[in-house]
Amino acid sequence: MFIRTLLLNLAANKKAERFVRSNRLSSRMIGRFVAGETIEQAIAPVQALNSLGATASLDLLGESVTSVQDVEATVQTYLTLIGILRKNRLNTTLSVKPTALGLDISDALCEQSIKQLLNAARPDLFVQIDMEGSPYTQRTLDIFYSLRAEYENVGAVIQAYLYRSEADIEEMIKVGGRVRLCKGAYRESADIAYPHKSDVDANYIRLMTRLLDSGIFPGIATHDVKILEATKAHLSENSLSKERFEFQMLYGVRRDLQKQLLDEGYNLMVYTPFGTHWYPYFMRRLAERPANLIFVLKSLLHH
Repeated sequence: MFIRTLLLNLAANKKAERFVRSNRLSSRMIGRFVAGETIEQAIAPVQALNSLGATASLDLLGESVTSVQDVEATVQTYLTLIGILRKNRLNTTLSVKPTALGLDISDALCEQSIKQLLNAARPDLFVQIDMEGSPYTQRTLDIFYSLRAEYENVGAVIQAYLYRSEADIEEMIKVGGRVRLCKGAYRESADIAYPHKSDVDANYIRLMTRLLDSGIFPGIATHDVKILEATKAHLSENSLSKERFEFQMLYGVRRDLQKQLLDEGYNLMVYTPFGTHWYPYFMRRLAERPANLIFVLKSLLHH
C-alpha cells in the first residue's frame, strides 16, 4: 500500500517527472508500456496486435489541459489519427481523456471537443471516454449521457473501486451505453472508494456479472487472473457466448495472458497509449501492479 501511495504521489510531482524524463534509460523503460511518442511510431505496434487477432484502443496521452490552444491541438491530433487509421485499415477504437479535451476549462468545451471526434469517427470508429479521478466522475458521465442521446459510437468507463459504481452501471445499462469496467488507478478517499483490494475485487465481480447478463457489449478490463477466471466461469455457468463482450488489457502488461486469451478464442482489446505526455500514465501503471515496478528495476540493473 505504501509503494502504491508513493508512486501515485510521484505521478503528480513535476520534479520527479523532470528527473525521469532526463534519465537516459527512460526510453527503454517507457517503451514497454507506451507505443511511441508519435502517431507514426504507434502504427507498427497496432499492426502487430491486429496480426495476433487483438484490437487496439489508441489513447493520446495527456491530461489536465488548461489552454484552449492545447485542447485544439489534441483534437487535431486525434482527427489526423482517424485519417491514418482508416488509410491503414487498422482494427482500432479511440480512447479520450476528458481533461485532455478541455474539462478543466469548461464542460461545454469538453463536450464540443468530443463531439468533433465522434462526428469524424462515424460510422466505423468507436470512441471510449476515459474516467479520471473522482472530482471528474459525475461531470464526465453527464457529458457521456448528453452525447449518447445523439451518438451510438460512444462509451464510458466505470471504476469498480468507487461505491457509486453499481448505480452508475445500472444507469449505463438503461441507456444502452458500452462500458469499460476497470478497477480504478487514482488515489481516492475511503469515504468514496473501497480501501481494500479484496472489496474492490468483490465489487468488480458483481459489476462484471451484471454487465455480462445485461446484453450490452462491455469491456472487462483487468489483468487479475482470479477475475479473468470468474468471468469465464460466469459465461460457462450461464451458457453465455464469448462474443457478447471483450477482455481488455494494457499495452505491454501481461503479454502472456493476452496471448492465452486470444488462443482460447476470446475477444481482446489492448489499450495502447502514445504521445509525449507519458509520465503520469507510466507512474500509475507502476502503482497498479508490483510486477510492473519489478520489470523496470530489472531493466535498470541489466543495463
